[in-house]
Amino acid sequence: MSVTGSAIGRGAARPLMRLVTMSGAPILRQLHLEERLLRRTEDNWCIINDSTALPTIVMGVSGRVSELVEIEPVLRDRVPVIRRFSGGGTVIVDQGTVFVTFICNKSAVEGLQPFPRDIMSWSGQLYGKVFDRFGEFHLRENGMEVQHKVSSFPSLTVNCL
Repeated sequence: MSVTGSAIGRGAARPLMRLVTMSGAPILRQLHLEERLLRRTEDNWCIINDSTALPTIVMGVSGRVSELVEIEPVLRDRVPVIRRFSGGGTVIVDQGTVFVTFICNKSAVEGLQPFPRDIMSWSGQLYGKVFDRFGEFHLRENGMEVQHKVSSFPSLTVNCL
């Protein structure tokens, strides 16, 4: 675990954060870690996990399995279905998923309101800078997308959990 510095750059404030990096950690283990950090520490955290071991369906706290999951193929293929403690849509994650989670105090970013649209806008500013040299960045209702500048590469979709 390492600690990064605080900086403000062209409209996207970046608070002081503790950094956790993982490689291939199961998404359930990551979600348990996130919930513990949220409930037991006052620090700001950035958690990066560059994949997950098994394809898994992750549902938000209020999603209904009967409406969002095709039960027969999930049972047949033994795909795990888990529910995270926070909101958000239902997503399928696998070895090609890169997870980035920010856990921040309400006061970590001056002027940022703790509402989904405001948080998406703030994170979109950060990711826009990260992916700028790789392609055209788009903030979408259900996540973020980078269209690669090199036509031989497919587009990359970043899901916000």
